[in-house]
Amino acid sequence: MSILTKKEILDLVKTGAIAFTPRLDSFQLQGHSVDLRLGFTFMVPKSWHLTAKGREAFDVTHFNTPSNKYFDIIELEGGQYFDLLPNEYILVSTFESIKVPNDVMAVLYPRSSTNRKGMSLDLTGIIDAGYEGQLILPIRNNTRSQTVRLYPGERLCQIVFERLESPVEHKSKYHRKDVIEGAQK
Repeated sequence: MSILTKKEILDLVKTGAIAFTPRLDSFQLQGHSVDLRLGFTFMVPKSWHLTAKGREAFDVTHFNTPSNKYFDIIELEGGQYFDLLPNEYILVSTFESIKVPNDVMAVLYPRSSTNRKGMSLDLTGIIDAGYEGQLILPIRNNTRSQTVRLYPGERLCQIVFERLESPVEHKSKYHRKDVIEGAQK
C-alpha cells in the first residue's frame, strides 16, 4: 500500500475514479490529503425511553442505528450553527459525498484545528475500497465548560487515500445510503 499524493488524487478525480459531491474548493486539497467539511445533519443520541417497566436506558448498540427512536436528528439550514455542549457526544455527516475506487481505501484524521477547539473526532475506522456516499463522524466536546460552535461547511477532518495491491469487491452496508436512511418512525 502507498499513500496517494496531491497529483495522484487529482489524476483519479479527473478520471472519475475518486469523486466528491459537491466538488472540492481550492482550500481542501493538501499535499497528500483532502479536507472534508462538516455537513448539515447532526444526530444527538437519546439516553433513555419510557417502557412499560419504567424509564429505561438505551444501550450503546443502538448508536449503529441512526433513527428517530435512538437519536434527535437535526437538519440545519444554510446560515445556522450547532452548539456542541461540554462533554457532549454526537454524530455528524460530512458535507461531501465521496466515491472511492475498488483499488483504494481511505483513512480519516481530525484536522489539528479541530483538536485545538477541544473536540475529538473519533476516527478509528477506515473508508472501504469501493465506498460511495456521505460519511458519519462521531465527535465529542472534551471541554468541561466551553461550548464549541460548529458551522456546516467548515473543514473538520482530512481523508488520506491508500492504494491497495489488488482491487476489493466487498461493499459496505452503508454504501450509497443516505446518512439518516430509515430515520423515520
